[in-house]
Amino acid sequence: MTLSLDDIEQLLASGAERQVEIGDLGDAQDSGDAAVRSDEMPFTHLDHALQTAAVLRHRAPDDPELAVAGLVHDIGHLLPGVGDAEHAAAGAAAVRAALGERVAGLVGLHVEAKRYLVARQATYKGGLAADSVASLALQSGPMTSEEQESFERLPHAHDALMLRRADESGKVDGLVVPGLGEWMQRVRQLHASARDRKSTR
Repeated sequence: MTLSLDDIEQLLASGAERQVEIGDLGDAQDSGDAAVRSDEMPFTHLDHALQTAAVLRHRAPDDPELAVAGLVHDIGHLLPGVGDAEHAAAGAAAVRAALGERVAGLVGLHVEAKRYLVARQATYKGGLAADSVASLALQSGPMTSEEQESFERLPHAHDALMLRRADESGKVDGLVVPGLGEWMQRVRQLHASARDRKSTR
């Protein structure tokens, strides 16, 4: 699925009506079967997107692409039929045309960054929120040594680790941050800049 800027805005806005779940079940959550529903975190998908973007803007104020990647990093969860295991890849594919290769690359790597940090830092897993702990098992768990070496060679690895750390920081119930309207202005500016760069090549 390829999303336009309007699609991205509408999907993110729809996240205001969905709590982040502990153990995202993809299609199962729409089945109506109470037995397969998971527990919920005390914040919505939109809350989490806005908080992650705000954290990254604070930590890297000169890197708007990184902040926008934070805004859309979990958009895959809002796509129909997409669960924890595939949400990063699905989200990256969906935003690539509108937001460019770097933003898409960071979205696609944020789960791998979690797996890397869990493997490399003994204390990292202990600081994960309940939803991140539950999803880790569905995402192949900690990286092997070989996977870590491969990850470290990726061009966006360092920034993906920044995104992943902000991802975990952006899970605060009731935190007040700039709203979606302000962020979509930034997203449209980024899109226009990327389009202009392409036209001058």
